[in-house]
Amino acid sequence: MLVIGLTGGIACGKSTVSKRFREKHKIPVIDADLIAREIMAPGESAYYKVVEEFSSKVPNLLLPNGELNRPVLGDWIFANPKERKTLNAIAHPEVRRKILFQIVGYYLRMYPMCVLDVPLLFESGMDVFCGITISVICNKEVQIERLMLRNPDLTKEQALDRINSQISMQERIEKSNFIIENNDNLETLYLKIDNVVSYMKPFILTVILHYFIPFGIISALSLILSKWYTRYCAKKIRQRKQVRKVVYPKKFRPANIKVKHKKGTSRR
Repeated sequence: MLVIGLTGGIACGKSTVSKRFREKHKIPVIDADLIAREIMAPGESAYYKVVEEFSSKVPNLLLPNGELNRPVLGDWIFANPKERKTLNAIAHPEVRRKILFQIVGYYLRMYPMCVLDVPLLFESGMDVFCGITISVICNKEVQIERLMLRNPDLTKEQALDRINSQISMQERIEKSNFIIENNDNLETLYLKIDNVVSYMKPFILTVILHYFIPFGIISALSLILSKWYTRYCAKKIRQRKQVRKVVYPKKFRPANIKVKHKKGTSRR
């Protein structure tokens, strides 16, 4: 089964693309945002961990009905980026577990493809489970306009801060197999989506082979290992570029020069 990773910048139209996959092309969509909300529901283990960790830090963390006040928590995390790692360490393992469970479920139901809709696809490392990755992008001016329209309380500076808190569009482009630009109307966007889907559809023979369990397991493992290895190599290259070699001049004294020491002084 082909797992398609779908991501995009804030207010770029990723949800519209995801909806088109699901409704027009009947491709099942695994929504990471929905899963993240589910694991933070009262009674879930992640919920208790978040309450224990952040209740003393975040004012009005809980709503009167006991649910997490997600907008308040989100704003606080945005204002305290160092705490993002703590929250991610609580949420991401649970989200990954549920995502993998759903992927296996669609595989057992013999779907040829499924879409993994993850806003932080590359940042969370979930792209290693995807055979193809798609990023939805748009011009920054359009992105700011859409974000402010969606959140009227935001100023232009605040909207820009939220956009800049994510990875850059250029980085998305470099890491993605397909790019869907969403700067125009819906009809144009739908046409682009349909073209991408027609290109991605696997051959019948490929689908059959993937459902031959040994081949499917080997194919999945080779994909994951190759992506991990590529990421490892890229990390090493970045580290080498960051290393600055400092060359210190050697202290030497010509052998034919003798140093005279005054009486009473040390020769050290």
